[in-house]
Amino acid sequence: MNGTAIAAASASVHSIDHFALNVPSLADAARFFSAFGLDVTATAEELELRAADGHRWARILPASKKSLAYLSFNCFEADFAAIRAQVRAAGANPVASADQGFWFRDPDGNLIQVKIGPKTTPSGKQPCVVASSHADERGAHIRSEAKTVRPGRLSHVLLFSPDVLGALDFYGRALGLRLSDKSLDIIAFTHAPHGSDHHLVAFAKSSARGWHHSAWDVDNVNLVGQGASQMAAAGFTKGWGTGRHVLGSNYFHYVQDPWGSFCEYSADIDFVSAGQAWPAGDFAPEDSLYLWGPPVPDDFIHNTEAGVVFED
Repeated sequence: MNGTAIAAASASVHSIDHFALNVPSLADAARFFSAFGLDVTATAEELELRAADGHRWARILPASKKSLAYLSFNCFEADFAAIRAQVRAAGANPVASADQGFWFRDPDGNLIQVKIGPKTTPSGKQPCVVASSHADERGAHIRSEAKTVRPGRLSHVLLFSPDVLGALDFYGRALGLRLSDKSLDIIAFTHAPHGSDHHLVAFAKSSARGWHHSAWDVDNVNLVGQGASQMAAAGFTKGWGTGRHVLGSNYFHYVQDPWGSFCEYSADIDFVSAGQAWPAGDFAPEDSLYLWGPPVPDDFIHNTEAGVVFED
């Protein structure tokens, strides 16, 4: 399995700071993300989402249709100027803004911010421990004693793209992201070289750009399953899981949001240490999506934004 090389960049972003998502109903968003276990704070005409780590991982903005408003990356101060030059050399269209950092549109038209900021991704592999009971002890508590599952942090995001390999090339040359694994030109996963989960940003093929899912890290597969039950009890029963991925190896459960995209509970994802080369592979589609779990729903790779006229 030979991976596709990404043009080497001299500097790289190190993590996602946050994303901003347009949605038709802030009330629906508050119900969904609160049930998911995130802290939802209402500010003037928007929502802010925080995980158990306290970081503001998302802004939810009112709009007529669901779409990605922008994606914000953090970098080290020493890399900022080089990344800006790389983005220009990659042919991105700059966008004027009074906000910090610099802004541009990627080849698909997504609005991207790069700024100097703290590293929000872990710097090492996090332990994934499932407690085992001893003989003559109960191994599980009763359902009424279950605590609310609260994800610890954002793990990654997946975007639809009409040109997955083009997106892979651009994000490599412009932002320094590196290929982790892919399947033909259907899906590709990238990581940052400063210590990163197997995927920080992923791309899936579609006829148009779009938002597929955000993934949120929990401690182990038990919490993935409990999160699925938590969302079902709140009325959010559509999705996919529980299962285990092949590319990234993480345990997963996806819950469909009110607009046809997804939020994922994720545990024990592969990790690429800072400066370490990852053996990127190109996997056959039928052998790359999941190791075990229920069949993939028909609407799982459906871009609800295809055919939508964006109001940029």
